Order: sequence, then C-alpha cells, then structure tokens
Amino acid sequence: MDKVAEFDAGPNPIDRHVGLRIRLRRKELGISQERLAETIGLTFQQVQKYERAANRVSASKLWEVARALETNIGYFYEGLPTEGEMRRRSGPKLEDFLLTAEGMELARYFPQIPQQGIRRQILELVRTMAVEPEGG
Repeated sequence: MDKVAEFDAGPNPIDRHVGLRIRLRRKELGISQERLAETIGLTFQQVQKYERAANRVSASKLWEVARALETNIGYFYEGLPTEGEMRRRSGPKLEDFLLTAEGMELARYFPQIPQQGIRRQILELVRTMAVEPEGG
C-alpha cells in the first residue's frame, strides 16, 4: 500500500487497537485521562489522541502507560486480529463502538447483570432492533 492510500485509510488498525486497549484499561481502573496524563508527563489531550489513534504511542511512552495502568505491554496487543482478519472485516467495527461513551458503559455494566436469562433477552432485543426494517 502506498503512503497516499495508507493516509486515506485512516489510523493504522494496530494503533487503533492499542489506543482502545489503553482506554479500556484506564476505564477499568477508574483513572481519568487527566490523571493518566499527569502520571506519564503528558497533557490529557495527548492521551485522547493516543486513545483515538490520532497519534501513535512510542515504545517508551507505551512502557510508561503500561506501568501507570499496572499492566504489561503485551496487554495492549491482546486480541489483535491477524492481517487476514482485518482485511475480511466490513461494516461497523467493534472498536468504533467501544470508543463511544455508550459502548464503554454497555461493556462495563452488561457483564454485571447476574441473570443469564435477562442478559440473553437484552441481547435478543438489541439484535432485533439492529435489523433493518424491510423496504427501509
């Protein structure tokens, strides 16, 4: 892929994945962007850019982020799809949804519903609502 095509394609999928994992871990620990930024010597805007993959995280900064978020560097690469899986994907991406406030909230609270039957019903409701109506 040439540089022009790469630029038009948006952020690199690996950078997006790493940014999402930074956000997920930060939220999991209940740490604000401001607090993380202060801990690693950046502005909260820079942390935002990392999480959205608007800017790439350098190796040394990723090490600092891992230390601040009490994890190892490998955590940020867990679940990374293979190149073939990335090419086969089409439509809305899970990462895009999880980067929204609603996605983060749903991912946080859904597993806390203790009744499996209720979780299943909610899933069926969402699945039904997600299907486009005929003729629309």
